[in-house]
Amino acid sequence: MKVGIIGAGSVGSAAAFSLMMTGVAHKVVLIDMNEKKAMAEAMDIAHAAPFTSAGKVKAGNYADLDGCEVVIVTAGANQKPGETRIDLLSRNVAIFEAIIPQVAKYAPNSILLIAANPADIMVEIALKLSGFPKERVIGSGTVLDTSRFRTLLAFYLGVSTKSVHADVLGEHGDSEVLVWSSAEAGTLSLEEYAQSVGKVLDDAKKAEINDGVVNAAYSIIEGKGATCYGIAGALTQICRAINNNDYSILTISSHHDEVEGVKDVCLSLPTVINRRGIFHVIMPKLSVSEHQQLHASAMKMKDFSNQALALLPK
Repeated sequence: MKVGIIGAGSVGSAAAFSLMMTGVAHKVVLIDMNEKKAMAEAMDIAHAAPFTSAGKVKAGNYADLDGCEVVIVTAGANQKPGETRIDLLSRNVAIFEAIIPQVAKYAPNSILLIAANPADIMVEIALKLSGFPKERVIGSGTVLDTSRFRTLLAFYLGVSTKSVHADVLGEHGDSEVLVWSSAEAGTLSLEEYAQSVGKVLDDAKKAEINDGVVNAAYSIIEGKGATCYGIAGALTQICRAINNNDYSILTISSHHDEVEGVKDVCLSLPTVINRRGIFHVIMPKLSVSEHQQLHASAMKMKDFSNQALALLPK
């Protein structure tokens, strides 16, 4: 699999490293306005690649995207301590105006995978600027948030993260919806499993876990300035699903004709992914309160998407 990555900052370089070390990509092209940075990152990763794979990574330009199955866009303004993803909106729309038409020109058959924040809104902007079908413009969405949710649950319940089935939907951000009602450990509901091992999973504990998921990025940014490894893992998992054509179900972000009564909105829902991108979108079973939360998240994303689209030239 050949993957292009636009942006050689902390997220782009970590994603390139992850793709190479896992063998998901056999070739990675790193593109950045700072050519020396892209070259240095590519060189450093290339020196590590022989330890696990025979893949190749290089710095390049947009023309080098020819033949890419996936182009990951991480380029964008950095989220600063105390700043929400929405605060990045106007700056990143301008950046995408310069990037996305170039990707569409040189990799017209690729799948666009958006990781720049605010992720859901930037998917909408990329869809508009690229002219690609919506099945080939996706965002990392809540794949990482879902991982955070499962990790916290697994740690508390004392089981492997692979044995916990729980999703986060909606915005990749403050209005995201943790789906407790259908979450399971094995074939038991979380409450049933917690009771069986003598753990308390009451409203207070759920609120604590909810806070840990929603505010994880803010805690990481406050401590080290940026998040990179978790999102790199999420991007690698999405690329693996595309490359293997294995019809994985992941909570990626994409454009939906309607969600909870809100029309034409980008957010995350469980989605079947194959080599062509989106194969099928699943509307999961939700409680009444979760339906309400998802509606509120969709309304928020619709509002900000309208603001973002208004920034584009007519």
